Amino acid sequence: MDGSPGDERDERHVRERDAEGHKVDRDHKVGRDHKVDRDHNGDRDHNGDGGHKGDGDDGTCAWARSSPEMRAYHDLEWGVPVRDDRALFELLTLEGAQAGLSWSIVLSKRQGYRDAFADFAPDVVARFGDADVERLVADPSIIRNRQKIESTVCNARVIDAMHRDGESLAALLWSFVSDVTLHHAYAELAGLPSSTPASKAMSAELRRRGLRFVGPVTSYSTMQAAGLVNDHVTSCPRWAALGGRVGSES
Repeated sequence: MDGSPGDERDERHVRERDAEGHKVDRDHKVGRDHKVDRDHNGDRDHNGDGGHKGDGDDGTCAWARSSPEMRAYHDLEWGVPVRDDRALFELLTLEGAQAGLSWSIVLSKRQGYRDAFADFAPDVVARFGDADVERLVADPSIIRNRQKIESTVCNARVIDAMHRDGESLAALLWSFVSDVTLHHAYAELAGLPSSTPASKAMSAELRRRGLRFVGPVTSYSTMQAAGLVNDHVTSCPRWAALGGRVGSES
């Protein structure tokens, strides 16, 4: 796969179909009652209240207050720098799986993904064949979308080939921020971009290497999750804890 316009249309089609809840994960159909973390263009909106930082409490990013699981993910993981290839492979997979769905659904299935994809060991997943794909399509512990499952196997093969060539996914991804976390300073989540020039460049390179479901929005979401950028709002205690300083944002 080379990131052709056809590939982008395929990913957009999956987002649209998943958002309708068709042929994907009938246990978690997305409807009006379910807040979706991406808009119709696939843009991330972790916040369910229109992007504002929320009422009262400690200024924590509003999206984190939707459930204990989301709060734990926000407090312990989101924005913490990740440089381990297996962990980055997991984040790329989960962010790609989220296209058209809410992040809470993906988070609830995280252990299912770890079990299904050998704890995201690229060399193991790279050896998955057609029978494994068919098994996973029927596995209710993950999002049962064939294109997303096949893309995970495809991506594992690319990452495994990188390892055999002496490269690492971590070094590649972090090269797009010059190996240093970019600390932004957004007062409200509504100000966060859905993609940036860096995420577009990352997406282009990942696609050039053959990875799938790694568009600019998914790439930027991965950058946020893996701590390549610090996109906690400035009122959130995690912003400063991760290195954000007034007047020093990059």
